[in-house]
Order: sequence, then C-alpha cells, then structure tokens
Amino acid sequence: MASSQGKSKPGRWTTFLNSFKNKSPEQVQPNYVEETSQSLPINAVYYPNWRVYKGFPPSSLNLKFITHIFYAFASVRNQGHLVFSDEYADNEIDIKGDGSVKGCLDDLRSLKKTYPNIKTIISVGGGGEGSALFPSVASNGIVRSSFAQSAKQLVDAFEFDGIDIDWEHPSDPKQGQHYVQLLAALRKELPAPSYILTSTLPAGEWALRNIDLGKASASLDLINLMTYDFSGPWTDLCGHHSQLYSPKTPHNEAARVSCSSTVAYVQSRGVRARKILLGVPAYGRSFLGAAKVGDSFTGHGGEEGTFEYRDLPRPGAVVNFDNEAGAVYCVGGDGGFVSYDDARTVQMKAHFALTEGLAGIFFWTGTGDTLDSRSLVEASYRSLYPRHIDGA
Repeated sequence: MASSQGKSKPGRWTTFLNSFKNKSPEQVQPNYVEETSQSLPINAVYYPNWRVYKGFPPSSLNLKFITHIFYAFASVRNQGHLVFSDEYADNEIDIKGDGSVKGCLDDLRSLKKTYPNIKTIISVGGGGEGSALFPSVASNGIVRSSFAQSAKQLVDAFEFDGIDIDWEHPSDPKQGQHYVQLLAALRKELPAPSYILTSTLPAGEWALRNIDLGKASASLDLINLMTYDFSGPWTDLCGHHSQLYSPKTPHNEAARVSCSSTVAYVQSRGVRARKILLGVPAYGRSFLGAAKVGDSFTGHGGEEGTFEYRDLPRPGAVVNFDNEAGAVYCVGGDGGFVSYDDARTVQMKAHFALTEGLAGIFFWTGTGDTLDSRSLVEASYRSLYPRHIDGA
C-alpha cells in the first residue's frame, strides 16, 4: 500500500525527467506504441461534446500541455452496439464557420495534425442514462463480445487511440464480476499496446468494493479515479470536494475521503500505482450560507451547485488555503463557500502523483480551465515535466 503521506520513491522519476531536458512539450508526450502506458507521466483532460454549444470545441483546449484527450461520451445501445451521444455535435456542427471542420470528431482529428502525439480516447457511458444499459450488456457473454467488436469498429473508424469505460457504477458484486468480464472482452478485441484501454471509477469504497480491482486492472492500461465530489448538496455539512489529504479530525464521514486515501485503498486491492490517474476537478462546489468547513449550508449557487474554474474565485470572495487538507476555497459573493482546485493545489497533486509513482493526472473537464497564467492544465504539466519546461 502506498503511503498517504507521499514518501518519495527512489530516483526513478528524476532519472526519467532528466532524459527529457531541453525538449519541447510536443517531443516528450507519451507514445503508447514505443512506451508502455505507465512509462511517462500523463496530463489528460476530458472533453464533453456538449461544450461545443458554449463555444468550446476540442481545438479550444490548452493543447500544448495535454497528452491525452478523453472524448465524452459514446452511448451503449441494446445488444451492445455503440453510438455517439449527439450526432449534431459530434459530426455536423460547423466548428470554424467556414465548413472546413464539421463536428467535434473532425476537429479532434484535425488537431492531431498539429499535435500528433496527443492520444485521443473515446469514453463510453457517463452518469445517469449514459450507463443505464451497462448491467444488461455486461451480463451476457454474447452481448459482451458484440460490445467489444462494436467498440473496436468505432475506435478504428474515427481514428481513436483507445476506449474508456465510464460505467457509473457496478452496484453489487455480481455487476462487479460482469464489469471485469466486460473489460477482459474489450482487451481481447483491443490488444495492447496497439490500443489504450482505460476505465473511470469513483472514489467511494461503497462502489469500489463491488469490483475485484486487481482483476479489472489486469485488463486495463489505466484506471481514472474520480477523486472529487467528496462533498456536495448530498452531504450534511459543507466540506472540501477534492482534498488531497484527509484531516486529522474529520467533521463528517465525507471528510474522511481524500485523494490520498482513495489511492491507498485501490492499491490495497491490487492496483499498481503506475496504472492510476488522479482526477482533478476544473470546477468548484458551492455551499451557500457557509463560511468554513463543517458549517451547515442553505443551498448552492452556480449551475447545479458548481462554478467552472475559469469563473473562480467569485467576485468579492476571499481565497483561503487549507494546508492540512491540500485544498483551496473562497468565501463570499454569490457562491458562499466554494471548494475548488487552483494552480497551487494542482501542483501539490502532481507532486503527489510523481512521488507515489502514479501514471499522472486527468481533469474533468478541460473546458473548465483557463488559457492564461492561472491554467490548471499547464500547472499540472509544468509540475509533471519540471526539468525541460524550466530549462533546469
């Protein structure tokens, strides 16, 4: 089990980073054909297709500092057939206004001409209805095989480098068993290292305990841990929603969960550190009427209780840093208490990922970030690749 206090490993990462001294970001991006998925620190983002309607196509991402893009989402249909979730956004919308790029998928392919080492991965499922058919598809061997074949066809047809299974979530041990079998079927159809196979999992032990994580990870290149949403409208008291460390005296059960505790738990269940991507939110969670961790709250501000990082801190709010938890929050304005990550906490999480030997970082979502000096994606990249970026 990895230490939740982040003890440094022997100089593996230092030796590795020194080998990339004076190289550009494009030159050091991972290549799964030449390297295993665990050989390089990964700085990934999720791109949700609905963001194109807000003026953020894939090409608007901070591409110079991204190694992998997870394109969300494709949907599961009966008999295991995969389809894209929004045909207009995915394949028809005029991205540039001149007809030269039609749809987010075309935009995704186009950006790889400039950034050929960026890996693109189609994510299947997501919350709510996006995952509704996973239980029935995964429970039948014939349908599992059809799903895997459909996945390969989609990946090949749209020039993705791999697929991400975002089943939210196997709700009992039987579904957990079927989930493992589904991953095995996918791995058979999408062999490494030619294809990348990942899966996104929650931080809560309530869901993870249904899965044999060691067996699941045997089929996977990466497990994307959603180490955020620890606290929110569903909890009884205000709290950090993506703290790096659990406090010595948690104010409620939700506060016992942290990035470090989740990483330690999945490692104790047989997952190697180098297969873990640590999730970072590019949004904050609002608690109206609260001024500090542990306060009661009266509601939430923003869109469904959240503000994108690009819109934080809120006007008139005071920013505070919780050194014990490795978390930042702002208080005041229209958001009340807003828990989020900034460049400082992202640097801490990237350092944690390196010292614990994790595969790297991913952000939900890349579109919530900024392109200026406050960028979370850039802060993470500069921390994961410090030597060549800073010229040291």
